[in-house]
Formats: sequence, structure tokens, C-alpha cells
Amino acid sequence: MKTRTIILKTFLLLISISSFAQTNDEQYAKALKFKLAYNYKEALPLYQALLKADSNNVNYLTGAGYCYVKYSYYYLPEAEKMNYYNTAGYLARKAIKINEASADGHVVYAMALGRIYENASSKVKIGNSKVIKAELDRCIQLNPKIAGAYHILGRWHRTIAGFNTFEKVMINSFFGGVPPGGSYDDALKCFLMAITLEPKFMLHQYELAETYYEMGKKEEAKTWAKKVMDGTPFCVDDEKAKKDCAELIKKLN
Repeated sequence: MKTRTIILKTFLLLISISSFAQTNDEQYAKALKFKLAYNYKEALPLYQALLKADSNNVNYLTGAGYCYVKYSYYYLPEAEKMNYYNTAGYLARKAIKINEASADGHVVYAMALGRIYENASSKVKIGNSKVIKAELDRCIQLNPKIAGAYHILGRWHRTIAGFNTFEKVMINSFFGGVPPGGSYDDALKCFLMAITLEPKFMLHQYELAETYYEMGKKEEAKTWAKKVMDGTPFCVDDEKAKKDCAELIKKLN
């Protein structure tokens, strides 16, 4: 009788574990679906719940980190954004520590750092530029089909290219220069690659138009800005891109 009781308890425990795993899988499938649809409001709470169930799952960590950055940027007041960005950075670092070969971990860490230091002084930005570049290079090495990595890398190149003479002196004198790149041409290549991988994502197209604008290539900038204006937005990223392109066209006219 005692043996039967042990067998029954073991069987029930296995069923419970199987049911728990299935629930997590279903929850993750929903979270991923929302994330891929750029629906950060719906995706974030699902990822948060998944992390409570398993805080060491790399997919949960990177998915949550990505949504923390995006949700904060679009929906939180300025005073509250930084906490979410820092949380995203923590989750990404944890994912990388668990699995260094996580391409998503590296790109989310670069995303978080970019937002954390977006409004920092030039000195701070320069000091973190190497880390961001290294994370993006590693991401692309692991998975060259992540459009977001090229998008952020394009912004990185454009930022470095746009530094003034004093800032460039600081880079060379205090930080030993920056990794190869940092040109508008490199930025163009990155944004074009991002568009190739995600042709309907308007934010890539806007950033390409903005790069052409900074280069003084007004016709090319206008062409890409109008392409965005002619499109139909289907997510909050697209809505922002359309708004920014409308402002860009005003400057071009």
C-alpha cells in the first residue's frame, strides 16, 4: 500500500510539472506574439508573469527586457522611464551571464544602454559608445538577421559621425578613439539592412531619411520621408515614425 501511495504521488507531481510547463509555454507564445506585433502594452505583463515563474529563462529575460525599454519609451512619463531602462539592462546582463551566445541578450543590453545614456553628457556618451558597439557587433555575429541590431548600430554610426571637433578630440585623447566606423555611410548601410529585414517597419525608414537629412542629401531624405507618410501605421513605432517624418518634411520644404 505504501509503495502504491508513493507511485501515485509521484505520478501526480509529474502531471503537475507537465501542466505548469505547458502553461508557461502557452503564456510565452502569447507574449512573443504580442512582442512581434509591436504590442508592448500587452506583451510586458505576460513577460513579467513568466519571470515570476522562471527568472532564469533567457527567452523570458530578453523578451521582458525588450518590452521594458519599448513600453517605457512610449508610455511612461520622463520621471519614470529610467527605472524601466535600468531594469531592462539588468535583465539583459542576466541573460548574457546565463547564455553568452544569446543574440537577443546583447541587442537588448545595447538598447537599454542607448536609452539610459541618451540624454547624458557627450563625455558619458563617448565613454559608453564602445560598450554599445561591442554588444551590437556580438549580436550580429550570433544572429545577423535581427533588424533591431542594425537599427541601433545605424544610430550609433550617425551619432559618432555627428560629433563636433571638440567631441572628436575627447574621443581620441581620453578614450583612445572609437571602434572602426562612425560614418554616415556606415549608418546608411545599417538602416538599409534593417529595412531589408523589416521592410514594413516605418521607424527604420524614418531613421534612414533622418540620416540623409544630416548628410545634406535633401532629395533622398524627402523620398524616404514621403514613403513613410504614404504608408499606413500599424503600431506605436510606426505612428511615431510618421509624426517625425511630418516634422522632417517641414524642415525640408
